[in-house]
Amino acid sequence: MIIKINEYSDVPIYLQIRNQIVMGISSGELTAGEQLPTVRALSMEIGINTMTVSKAYQILKSEGYILTDRKNGARVRMEIDQSKSLSAQNKDELRRIVSEAKIAGMSKADFDKLTEEMWGE
Repeated sequence: MIIKINEYSDVPIYLQIRNQIVMGISSGELTAGEQLPTVRALSMEIGINTMTVSKAYQILKSEGYILTDRKNGARVRMEIDQSKSLSAQNKDELRRIVSEAKIAGMSKADFDKLTEEMWGE
């Protein structure tokens, strides 16, 4: 999986890394048990500070997406908790996106179609 950073984005780099890894797991591009690059290797590949990658990995670990240890590095968890619900933070983010779609004049049908297309990705 190739992680692409947008240096001009308002989204902090550590969150861009986190989000792309979550999307990689969701799409199947990253599989259960798959080894992730070391903090040092990923930071060198992207050209960023190791602490930024470390922060992304810490968040992914706390959210239950990856496991880390000093000997084996970071791996995608074999079993990720499937609570079948979104966190309060993600619900707030979704509410913001829906609000922006409404303000932009998007119909519910068009929004539903867009989410259906993204669900299938």
